[in-house]
Amino acid sequence: MPDTTASVPNAVATAPRRREGRNVSGFLQRWGTLIIFIIIVVGATTQSSAFLTYRNLTNLLQQTSGVGIMSVGMLFVILTRGIDLSVGSVSALGSVVSAMMVASLSPATSIGVVILAGCASGLVAGLTIAYLRLPPFVMTLAVMTMARGIAFILSDGQPIMLSDSGQAIANFANGFLFGLPQPVILMFAVFIVGGVVLNFTKFGRLIKAIGSNPEAVRLSGVVVPRYVVAVYVISGALAALAGVISTGRAGVGSATVGVGAELQVIAAVVIGGASLMGGRGGVFNALLGALVLGIIGNIMNLASVPGYTQQVFMGIIIMIAVMIQQGATIFKR
Repeated sequence: MPDTTASVPNAVATAPRRREGRNVSGFLQRWGTLIIFIIIVVGATTQSSAFLTYRNLTNLLQQTSGVGIMSVGMLFVILTRGIDLSVGSVSALGSVVSAMMVASLSPATSIGVVILAGCASGLVAGLTIAYLRLPPFVMTLAVMTMARGIAFILSDGQPIMLSDSGQAIANFANGFLFGLPQPVILMFAVFIVGGVVLNFTKFGRLIKAIGSNPEAVRLSGVVVPRYVVAVYVISGALAALAGVISTGRAGVGSATVGVGAELQVIAAVVIGGASLMGGRGGVFNALLGALVLGIIGNIMNLASVPGYTQQVFMGIIIMIAVMIQQGATIFKR
């Protein structure tokens, strides 16, 4: 018979290390994003005395609002093991449609039409992904191309100036309430609603469950494709809403809005600790991830770092942040 006594001490010695690894993993998963955020804020504060000024912080939050709003929809998609590359192009479509519609419709009705356009874009992607089981990367890439093309067709490749009837949109996008830019308040509202939905509703719990184990959810009687379609519709609607904010801030609707925004949004969610394998992620951390990206860009602007150099530093910092988040998985093994 094989001698198993020698393996007992090894097992006993390994157990504490595994427990320690789980403790580190849990700590990083829960607090990793907050730690990254604090480090970035402290670094920005020491780098520039202008960082903590009211004017700079409100400007920072306002610039982050569009990416922040889109990151909530992206988080829902990623939780189901999906990805949405179309958000930047859908925001451009929302920008163009809002500038066109507000010339003949009321601002509220125009925004409703824009959100419906975003929902339609998400519906196209969601249906093909959920029911035809086509790869999310490829299908949202196709929707990204179509949405941008439609935006260029509708605008004839030219910026569309906001008419006098669209002044309400401009006033909202550039206005302040309680000392905060109104788009920032809207962003916080979207995050609050997203957090409530994700943590306190059946829909949110099922979204996480689908990402963790879609087959188990299906066997429990849940129609999984419906929920997958729903998250892409939500993502499309929020991306189009971000396009309206862009139109209001700039005073024009443009088909060039949101170029590359999909990468920023994905980066914000991943820095926030969401797993691209689905099932793990939180709304508060996604907000911190969006703010981290905004702060990085802001401090480099304050330091007069050239644009191309900014991209290099941004990539390096994102890599480091993701490595910290990935450390949670490494220590768990």
